[in-house]
Amino acid sequence: MAEAETEHVDTARVDTARTGRSGAGRRDTGSGVQSADIRPDPAPGTRHTRIRRAIRFASRPEPWKRGLVLAALALLLGLVMLLHAKIPNRIGNLGSLAETVLPWFGLFIPMLLAGALWRRSASAVAALLLPVVVWLNLFGGLLADKSQPGGDLTVVSHNVGADNSDPAGTARDLAASRADVLALEEITAQAKPQYEKELAKEYPHHTVQGTVGLWSKLPLSNTRPVDIKQDVGPLGDAKPAEVKLAYNRALRTTVATDQGPLAVYVAHLGSARVNPRAGFWTDSRDRGAQALGTAVAAERNERVVLLGDLNGSMDDRAFAGITAQLRSAQEAAGSGFGFSWPANFPVVRIDQILVRGVQPQSAWVLPDTGSDHLPVAAGISW
Repeated sequence: MAEAETEHVDTARVDTARTGRSGAGRRDTGSGVQSADIRPDPAPGTRHTRIRRAIRFASRPEPWKRGLVLAALALLLGLVMLLHAKIPNRIGNLGSLAETVLPWFGLFIPMLLAGALWRRSASAVAALLLPVVVWLNLFGGLLADKSQPGGDLTVVSHNVGADNSDPAGTARDLAASRADVLALEEITAQAKPQYEKELAKEYPHHTVQGTVGLWSKLPLSNTRPVDIKQDVGPLGDAKPAEVKLAYNRALRTTVATDQGPLAVYVAHLGSARVNPRAGFWTDSRDRGAQALGTAVAAERNERVVLLGDLNGSMDDRAFAGITAQLRSAQEAAGSGFGFSWPANFPVVRIDQILVRGVQPQSAWVLPDTGSDHLPVAAGISW
C-alpha cells in the first residue's frame, strides 16, 4: 500500500515537472488523478479568431514589404494635397490647375485602397492615412448641410450662355426662383430684349452693363461698369469708351434694402483654357480677378455681395485677393461642393456668390435652365 502511494506521488511530481505547473487548474476525473483543462481554440470565423489572425498578419514582415510602390503613391497623393499651394505656376500654371480640381484628388484614395487590399499590403494601407486625413481636413466640412432657415434676401447668379437657344425660357425659370436679386452673365445683344421682357414683371428695377446685368425687386442706385482689365496695352487703350462698354463684363450697383444699402458686384471674368502649348491658360481671368479684388477693396459700403461667373474655383491661388476680403456662401451655408459647370455633368464650381458684412443662411444650386452653367443661389441675412 505504501508503495502504491509512493508511486502515485512520484507520478504526480513527474507530471508537474513535465507541464511546468501544479495541479491547480486541473479537472478531477474521479480516479484521483487530475487532467489538464484543455480548451479548444475558438471556432474559425469568430471575432476573437479574426483579431488574432489580423495581429499575426500585421506582425509578419511580408505584408510590410509588399506594395511599396502603392505606399509611395499614397504618400505622394497626400503631400500633393497638403502642399498644393507650393506647386509652382511657372510651368503651364500647374499649381492653379491642381487647385481647380483639388477635390477630385480624393478619387485616388479608394483606387489605391483597392490596390493595397489586393496586394495585401500593410504598408500601403498605413500610408493611405495621410491623404485621407488631408482630404477630410480640406473638404470634410463641405459634406455637412450647414444651411439654416430664414434669410432677409435671396440672391441668384447665372451665366445664361451666349449660345442659349431659349433665352425666354431661361428667364422664366429664373423668375420662378423668387430671387430678390438676380445677376445674369453672358447676355448677348440679341437675347437682351427677351430677358428684359420676361423679367420685367417680377423685377421692376434692372441694369445691363455690356454683357452683365442685374435685375432687382428693390431700387438700384450708383450703378456703373467696373473695369476688370479686359483690354490691355496700346490697342486696348485706343478703343473708345462706348466700344469698351459694349462688351463690358463687370458692374457695381447699390441695392436699397430695409436693412440699409447693399453693394452688389456682378462679374464675368475671362475664360480659362487648357491646351498643350500654354498649359492651363488663365492670363485674362487672373488679370480680371486682380482688378476685381482692387475694386472690392476700395468699396466703402461694409455690406458687399459679389455674384458672377469667375471661371475658377475659390481654392485657386489666383483669387487670393478676393477670398481675403469675401467668403463663399456655399462654403459657409451650403451642402456639398455646389458644382455648377458644365450643366450636364458638373465637376467644378466656377459660379460664385461671395459676401462681406452679411450672414449667409443657405446656399444651393438651381436646376438646369438650358445654359451650359447651372444657376447658384443663396439666402443672406443681416
